[in-house]
Amino acid sequence: MQDQTNSLLSRLTKAPLVADTKRAKAQLADFVKRIREEPAAEGLSSHLESGILRDLLLALSDHSPFLWQLIVNDPARTARLAFEPPEGSHRAITDSQSNLFRHVRSGAMTRADAVRAFRQNRNAHALLVALADIGGVWSTEEVTQALSDFADASVAGGVNLVLTETADLGRIKLGNPDAPGEGAGFTVLALGKHGAGELNYSSDIDLVIFFDPEANVLKDNSEAATIYTRIAQQLAKLLQERTADGYVHRVDYRLRPDPGSTPTAMSLSSAYVYYETVGQNWERAAFIKARPVAGDLALGETFLKELRPFIWRKYFDFASIADVHAMKRQIHAVRGHDEIAVAGHDIKLGRGGIREIEFFVQTQQLVFGGRRPNLRGRRTLDMLRALHDEGWITAKARDELSDAYRFLRTIEHRLQMLADEQTQRLPSDEEQLKRFAKFCGYSTLKAFAKALTDQAKIVQGHYALLFEEGPELASDIGSLVFTGTSDDPETLSTLQRLGFREPERVAETVRGWHFGRRPAIQSARAREVLTELTPALLSALGGTADPDGALAALDRAFGRMPAAVELLTILQSHDRLRLLFADLLGTAPRLADTVAQSPHVLDALIDPAFGAPTTDDDVIESQVRQLIGPVRDYEDFLDRIRDAARQMRFVTGARLLSGVLSPAQAGEAYAAIASAVIRASFDEVRRAFESEHGTVPGARVAILGLGRLGSRELTAGSDLDLVVIYDFDENSRESTGPRSLDAVVYHTRLTQRLVSALTVPTRRGLLYEVDLRLRPQGGKGPVASQFKGFVNYQRTEADLWEHMALTRARVLAGDDVFGAEVSDAVRNILTIERDPKKVFKDVRAMRELIAQEKGDSDPWDLKLARGGLTDLDFIAQALVLAHGGAHPALIGQGAEGAFAKAQAEGLLDNGAARSLIDAHKLLNDIFQWQRLTIEGRFDAETAPRPILKRLSTVAGLPNETVLLSHLSDTYRQVTEIYKAVLK
Repeated sequence: MQDQTNSLLSRLTKAPLVADTKRAKAQLADFVKRIREEPAAEGLSSHLESGILRDLLLALSDHSPFLWQLIVNDPARTARLAFEPPEGSHRAITDSQSNLFRHVRSGAMTRADAVRAFRQNRNAHALLVALADIGGVWSTEEVTQALSDFADASVAGGVNLVLTETADLGRIKLGNPDAPGEGAGFTVLALGKHGAGELNYSSDIDLVIFFDPEANVLKDNSEAATIYTRIAQQLAKLLQERTADGYVHRVDYRLRPDPGSTPTAMSLSSAYVYYETVGQNWERAAFIKARPVAGDLALGETFLKELRPFIWRKYFDFASIADVHAMKRQIHAVRGHDEIAVAGHDIKLGRGGIREIEFFVQTQQLVFGGRRPNLRGRRTLDMLRALHDEGWITAKARDELSDAYRFLRTIEHRLQMLADEQTQRLPSDEEQLKRFAKFCGYSTLKAFAKALTDQAKIVQGHYALLFEEGPELASDIGSLVFTGTSDDPETLSTLQRLGFREPERVAETVRGWHFGRRPAIQSARAREVLTELTPALLSALGGTADPDGALAALDRAFGRMPAAVELLTILQSHDRLRLLFADLLGTAPRLADTVAQSPHVLDALIDPAFGAPTTDDDVIESQVRQLIGPVRDYEDFLDRIRDAARQMRFVTGARLLSGVLSPAQAGEAYAAIASAVIRASFDEVRRAFESEHGTVPGARVAILGLGRLGSRELTAGSDLDLVVIYDFDENSRESTGPRSLDAVVYHTRLTQRLVSALTVPTRRGLLYEVDLRLRPQGGKGPVASQFKGFVNYQRTEADLWEHMALTRARVLAGDDVFGAEVSDAVRNILTIERDPKKVFKDVRAMRELIAQEKGDSDPWDLKLARGGLTDLDFIAQALVLAHGGAHPALIGQGAEGAFAKAQAEGLLDNGAARSLIDAHKLLNDIFQWQRLTIEGRFDAETAPRPILKRLSTVAGLPNETVLLSHLSDTYRQVTEIYKAVLK
């Protein structure tokens, strides 16, 4: 028998309480029978009749299936661990783990044997630590250090084995085969609890791998990323792949920079750039604990030395408190967590948990460590002492938080020892909780609950003192944690509860923002505001019809914006704006894009005038000119008028979205804004043009709006159909300025200058697209028409379709008296006596030509679908041209007005007129919403479902299926009336 003076067995002092004594005794009896048959374990039997070892094994058989299997599967190993000093066993196991690669290299062991030995060593070490921990042999600090030492040995041994194999394949040159990591060109850093030497019992190990692409160990440096990434992947597989013998460690590489878009191994230069530009406070906190554990250790130390300015700020960094606390409040933004529960309580993330102690320490390290080198240590308990010694915390805080840390870490280990699971959550079931209390040494659940809540309240009290000024964030939403790199299960549940269909994608998107993937939110201030805003913002997005689509739209907006601080600050300050902006993202991307370009357009939405809209031309023109304000020069005017138009159009769209304006009223408002912009632009263009070229004697100008602009049915995406008409004194054809021009050239260039003012993109974006093709002779004619020639052309040469266009003509700008003359001339053209049958025949031919060129079969194309808006407009225009002479009341009306007048004049029966008016109102309303929500062609296959749902709601119908059926009925009815009227 070996000397057992300092053995694990001789130092056992305690054992947990047994919950099911009968079952435990039966299992222990079976084990005793077995060890009596194994000479290497027979020495245990005398210690299992009574005593502390018996009590310990009884408890393990009752509470921990994982540990009991380790015990019964290899009784000889259990005996060996019991009769040896635990420190010696620990060294032997870790040494074996580190040196397995040597046995493979020498041929004494196959790779398969090494894989098995890696896992068998882990099993032995897991049992050793559990026995020493539960039996009271090792302190919390000794337990966590032993676990960390073994992880170091596993990573180093694994790296050396993979490096040896890589060298054997000729992909890398090793300087020292006995120490492959030396000079290997890459370093493996342990972060988190592993790096700090505080690893918990069944934890992942957080590793990051950085390489030097110029290292001379590679045959081809261009393959550095590929080779080192492969090494990282092979290391992870070696350690975490489960076999019949179990696994070694779960490996987590997600603490590297932006893990969603970077390879597993990252170059040192890329890492430096990342941390210098977009590194976050939580990453600073993670690197407090960073430690080289494998590969080129000297390279790792050099990297950490170079990274010190990122981790340790020169000045006291109090902003870190707010940032870290915001992360903590995201974790706790869940109803009911103000009270410290027991059943189901998370002892790591819950109130008064391990994370609060860690944040308490790490935050003060971040704040003060730049000026206090003694605060740069890795271990939590060491730093509690250092914070006291440096005068930052009281002795009471040091002692109470240290005791609580040891208590909570012990509970954490017991939880993980049950089934070798990485969990920190107490059982929710009361019976399971009672059993667990006994495993922790408490005779009753009440006693355990009191001990836990007492410690948690102490932690919460100290933590609150450090962060007492922090506001609450979205306390009714649920847990929302986006720090670090992994998906928090509670966060995913919260996101699902909020309405997101793909919570994993949402979490990755939000993490990407924090990683600086969007330039608009790379600044420290932007990320600070975003951290605070995220819960409320996600709540607002979750309330939209399509939360996932809304978030994706916001992400795209961030991708296009130069900076997002202004927008985020506005959204942070106003709940109502946040909700409306979320609705814009989900159902009106066009408006959301406007906000992304000019966040302050949102200001108008909290103005009391938002709820009191107007469509009056004069009032809207006054508002536009007020927004433009005084201008410095012509270029300044172009910028200012774009800003003004953008804001006015945005407010109109937002009013439509909010139900403040009807679709018809929105069309009138959009048209009034366009008219105001044209008038203001023409005034400014004319002023600038006259300063260069003077004036043409007797010259007069009128600008006609046609199409939807003329009929006051403009949409959010409409072009402007314009015709410019001028007149002048035939006896004076030259302008009077220093650079005189012929009258025709003068008005041509003036028109071109106006079109340019309306269409040229500036740094403030686009204003409008302008279409001049409705002028005489279309694209072949001059851009501006002399009045006499215009009238003559319309009377002698114009096709019927050109007169159809004139039915919606309206003078918008220019010289008032001349404008009235032009209006009269247009009216006279429209009242020319025509043969109705020929009019109807020509209109039908025009409609068929359009159908041949553009199609008429898409039911969602409300303009071109047979029986759609084009047919309705053609009916109205045909009635005007066929009967305008005898019934002048038809002239100057929109389609619905023309139908009403036609009915009053006896040209349509009541039923047909009512059907046409209802059809036009329905189609025009939906068309306005289509243009508000989608740019370009409306494709029902790709349009988000919520937008289709919104269109259905506009029509007063339950869904898009019913809407499509209703549209088909409407088209059929309009087509029948079209054929009857235009026969």
